[in-house]
Amino acid sequence: MGILNDDAVVIKESGDNTLITVNCPDKTGLGCDLCRIILLFGLSIAKGDVSTDGKWCYLVFWVVGKQTTRWDLLRERLLKVCPPCTPAMLEMFYFLPEFQQPKPPKVFLLKFWCTFDRKGLLHDVTKVLCELELTVKRVKVFTAPDGTVMDLLFVTDTRELLHTKNRQDETKSQLNAILGENMISFEIELAGHEVIATPQGSAFLPPAITDDMLGLEFVGTHMDGALISDCVSITVDNDLSPSHTVVHIVCQDHKGLIYDIMRTLKDYNIQISYGRFSAKPKERYEVDLFIMQADGRKIVDTEKQNILCSRLRMELVRPLRVEVTSRGPDTELFVANPAELAGKGRPLVFYDITLAITSLNIRIFSVEIARHKIHDREWEVYRLLLDEGDVALVPRSKIKECVVKNLMGW
Repeated sequence: MGILNDDAVVIKESGDNTLITVNCPDKTGLGCDLCRIILLFGLSIAKGDVSTDGKWCYLVFWVVGKQTTRWDLLRERLLKVCPPCTPAMLEMFYFLPEFQQPKPPKVFLLKFWCTFDRKGLLHDVTKVLCELELTVKRVKVFTAPDGTVMDLLFVTDTRELLHTKNRQDETKSQLNAILGENMISFEIELAGHEVIATPQGSAFLPPAITDDMLGLEFVGTHMDGALISDCVSITVDNDLSPSHTVVHIVCQDHKGLIYDIMRTLKDYNIQISYGRFSAKPKERYEVDLFIMQADGRKIVDTEKQNILCSRLRMELVRPLRVEVTSRGPDTELFVANPAELAGKGRPLVFYDITLAITSLNIRIFSVEIARHKIHDREWEVYRLLLDEGDVALVPRSKIKECVVKNLMGW
């Protein structure tokens, strides 16, 4: 146990990919937390191996990076979710989720007025916030009749420095560089208690959205096959290992696939003792997992097996829900994704949505991001009202297809 915490994460070049190794004490949901950060940095996992003896774990990810990837910052963020490498902490972290949840970050309100609403403005703002490591929790955007825009963005700061003048000046400077003279005013303040205490959305969701789009049932025949992952195969084997249930998954690859699997297992408090996953030809992905319940036993109950497989299948077929509907005479884009039980939402969703809308040359009239509890599950719901003049030139089916493909990385 003499490995220093600074050596727990190592990143180096490995052929066409970048190799990330994590060697640290284990904790429930560590794989999910690591995969979430990798997804947050816009990286895809080409293959990986994970193993643990119940106290210490070793994880290897071969990731496809970008020229702009900030590897030092990625390593710093990965280290932050690894448990401390001290013997006294080993017994505390494993299988004790109550000790793993950090103190909720402070929520800040970014409020600014602009003199015009140009196409792509919101995406440019979102891109700057991502580069600053500011996570957008909720958004409200309003376009006034005179064309001025008010943006209300509730954010948290990964660096936990937004309360300082230097950090606020940095944020204002970066946004000014994008908005220039068109920024009328800009303010940063700590969000009110009512925002933090009631993250649930107050806006009414149409029954067609809550029943069809956010339904938990697997209804593949009701979905457009071109816009979903297909041919998901999940098999369970209790004979291959004397101490573990083996789950074999073959499915279509998509952005954040390993995160979706890890998130699901974390929510069910399932432990992964060994896992191997890799991308295959023709955009297929293959995953083998040796798992057990929190009590250290196999999953022998058939009903529990069916529930887990059903949820995994749903998350791999429909990790996000997208719909383009009418709100009176206007067109509204709905995007929803399930939040982790720990409260975290899927990273970069808003960035990918605004990128897709900008690529279609459509102006965003208003936005609301909020949490909604539906079917005893918390969803992060994005509602974007699109400029009707621009939408008239683009079929709704094309809008949906573009957003889905951008979110799924297809």
